Amino acid sequence: MDLNPATILDSDAALKAGLDALARLDPRLARLVAEGAHPVLRKREPGFEGLASVVIGQQVSTASAAAIWGRMKARFDEIAPRTLLDASDGDLKAVGLSAAKIRTLRAAARAVIEGALPLERLEALPADEAHDALVAVKGIGPWTADIYLLFCLGHPDAFPAGDLAVQEAARAAFRLDMRPDAKALTALAERWRPWRGVAAKVLWAHYRLIKAREGAPA
Repeated sequence: MDLNPATILDSDAALKAGLDALARLDPRLARLVAEGAHPVLRKREPGFEGLASVVIGQQVSTASAAAIWGRMKARFDEIAPRTLLDASDGDLKAVGLSAAKIRTLRAAARAVIEGALPLERLEALPADEAHDALVAVKGIGPWTADIYLLFCLGHPDAFPAGDLAVQEAARAAFRLDMRPDAKALTALAERWRPWRGVAAKVLWAHYRLIKAREGAPA
């Protein structure tokens, strides 16, 4: 699916178009929305800065990621590939980055500078091809790739099948015996193409409802 401005998830109107299309593809998702699973647009900046923010958010709490990102923005005038390559390990560790995240950010910076990771062209690629370009960078895993595509580029078909909240929401919504793993959830999501990203947003919204009913933070 080649994207055009009408299909990029960058407005409430685009999100509604995706929801309408999903309702035709799978009435079960329309039922979830009708029951209160209202997805949120949530858009981040695209480009290297957006990718860096997603990498920083890997496997840490939202509060920790926000604190590290705030220190990054305060320390560096620009979050750009050359900035990351020129910064010392000490500077990067001082803002709270782990050694693994420093390696990932530098690998991504080199890939962008060398042309191996054309961030400016990813939004024109089908989701699977764009995903493959991102995970080719050492340290960028499937979750990071799909979150970048969905939230920074607004790619309507990016699908984070490895996200535990999406998996648990699917288990509850579709009354599955167990939480599907990434492979099983990818297979289940095939019928939602080319709007899998919107389906993920619906499932996240459903997960928040589940947690609210349980009285637990989502």
